[in-house]
Amino acid sequence: LQECILSGIMSVNGKKVLHMDRNSYYGGESASITPLEDLYKRFNLPGTPPESMGRGRDWNVDLIPKFLMANGQLVKMLLYTEVTRYLDFKVIEGSFVYKGGKIYKVPSTEAEALASSLMGLFEKRRFRKFLVYVANFDENDSRTFEGVDPKKTTMRDVYKKFDLGQDVIDFTGHALALYRTDDYLDQPCQETINRIKLYSESLARYGKSPYLYPLYGLGELPQGFARLSAIYGGTYMLNKPIEEIVIENGKVVGVKSEGEV
Repeated sequence: LQECILSGIMSVNGKKVLHMDRNSYYGGESASITPLEDLYKRFNLPGTPPESMGRGRDWNVDLIPKFLMANGQLVKMLLYTEVTRYLDFKVIEGSFVYKGGKIYKVPSTEAEALASSLMGLFEKRRFRKFLVYVANFDENDSRTFEGVDPKKTTMRDVYKKFDLGQDVIDFTGHALALYRTDDYLDQPCQETINRIKLYSESLARYGKSPYLYPLYGLGELPQGFARLSAIYGGTYMLNKPIEEIVIENGKVVGVKSEGEV
């Protein structure tokens, strides 16, 4: 994906780009494998996909499954380069947490938050105060800190300041800030506050959830940037292993692949 983005941006800026890939598809690790038969081949699975799985072409399997934050850097980059022209996105319907043997929807609107049984009534008020604080927080404006030092105060202390209980802390750290462990609690709070802010701002954009997903899998992203590169004169070669980078007088002058330069 990184290389595809670079070749797209370089082509737009008038550079002459040759992009070679040893695979038969775009995107390397960030590809979506289709049809299903190719997935079986890639992972050396015996036999062929069972008929119950329908048409192989109807599947796009992400090698590294991820969602995009609606207000995140990648979406900003897609809008800036206008690669959005080649992609269709869906908003994820909602996200859920598993707690005490039950599944709860992560509230995405104020009405949902008020109705949610993830926390009690007084907790909700305190949590709301905390979210308002996060929304107004600006690391470049000390008037928004309210006595918190973003580079020194731990997140644990920020939770204490707003008197948030363990359930809310778990939910905030893992469902909003998206940390996998609790190590972040003893780190300076700036990073966590910015993560929660990104979640809230992403949620505000489309209302259902903060996550976007390309209609035909994440493999659409590298392909979108590849297309951008091609429109601006970039050349793409698939199934091209690189054998040698040819250097003359300390400068790269060519690439050797399958005996030709």
